[in-house]
Amino acid sequence: MKAAILESLDNLSVKEVPEPEIDDDAALMRIEAVSICGSDVRILHHGNPRVKPPTIIGHENSGVIVKTGKNVTRVKEGDRVSIGADVPCGKCHWCRDGLGNNCDINYAIGYQIPGAFAQYMKLPRLVLEEGPVTPFDATLSFDEAALAEPLACAINGLELVNMSLGKTVVIIGLGPIGCMMIDLARVMGATKVIGVQRSKLRMEIAKFYEADAYIASEEEDVIERCKAETGGEGPDVVVTTCASVEAHEQAVEMVAHRGYVNLFGGLPKTMRPMSVLSNVIHYKECFVTGSHGCVPRHHELAVRLLEKGLVRVKPLITHHFPLVEIDEAFQTMESRQGMKIMIHPHKEEKGT
Repeated sequence: MKAAILESLDNLSVKEVPEPEIDDDAALMRIEAVSICGSDVRILHHGNPRVKPPTIIGHENSGVIVKTGKNVTRVKEGDRVSIGADVPCGKCHWCRDGLGNNCDINYAIGYQIPGAFAQYMKLPRLVLEEGPVTPFDATLSFDEAALAEPLACAINGLELVNMSLGKTVVIIGLGPIGCMMIDLARVMGATKVIGVQRSKLRMEIAKFYEADAYIASEEEDVIERCKAETGGEGPDVVVTTCASVEAHEQAVEMVAHRGYVNLFGGLPKTMRPMSVLSNVIHYKECFVTGSHGCVPRHHELAVRLLEKGLVRVKPLITHHFPLVEIDEAFQTMESRQGMKIMIHPHKEEKGT
C-alpha cells in the first residue's frame, strides 16, 4: 500500500509499504478520507514526544472496514466508520472515569498508534475496545465523517463552559473549529453568536454560518464591540479557537460576570506568556477553562450531529488531494488558502 511516512522533521515521504497485518483482535480499515489537522503540521515541523519517526501520522479520518479478526465484535466487514484520535488506556482512573483525554499516556491515532495518511490503517484491540470508533450511515459522506474528530473536540470545549439555553457566545477565530462552533453553540442553546476573525478570506467562508454578528479584529476594538453587542454586559461564553495569546487576554477581559472562557486554541511554546490581571477573574467571578481533545462519547455524538445536519461541515472542505501530493496539501494548509484540506489515499490524480 501507499503511505506517507514521517521520516524526520520536515520530511514526509510517500512510498510503498506492507499492508498492516491484523491479528484475531484487530481490524483493517481502507482509508477513504483524511484531513490535515493543525497538530499534524506542528508534528511535521516541530515533532511531538509521543510521535517516534519513522511512522504514519494523521488522525481525522473515515473509511470502510475490509477485514476483521475472529474475536472482533465491535465492527464488521463493510461498515463505514469514522475514527477519532484520543484512545483511553482503559486502566487509569481518568480513563475509567470517562476522562481519557486527561490520561498520562494519552494514546492517540497518528501518535503512538500509526495513523491515517495511508491507504489502509490497522485498528488494534485497544482502539476497538476503548477508542472512538463510530459507524455512520450512507447519508453522510466520507469527507464529512472524517471531520467528526475536530467536531468532537469542539463539543468537549462547549461542555466545559457550561453551555446552556439563552447564552451569548463569542468565538474568536473562524477557522474550521470556529465555524463548527457557530452551529454547535446554537444546537446547545445559544441565542446570540458573535464571530471574530482576522483573515478576510476565512471571514467570507465563515459568513455561510450566519452568526448574529461578525467582527474583523484588525478593524475594530474587539472588546468594546463585543460588549456593545451584549448590552454592555459582555458575553456569557468566550471561546478562543485560534493560536493567539492576545485573543486569550481579550477573552478574559470581555467575558461577563459569572461567565466562562474556554482557551481552546493552544499556543506555540515560543509565544510570550498570557498576561491577565487575576483581579479581573476575581471580581468577575468568571471561570477560565482549557480543553484538550475529546473522549469516545464526544466522537459518537459528533457523528450523530453530522448525520442529522445539525452541524454543517461540507462548506469547510475547500481542497482535495491524492496521497501522492501530500506535500502540496500541507503547503496549502499552511498558506491558509482554504479551510479543511482533504486527502484521498486511493485517488491518483488531484480532484477539484
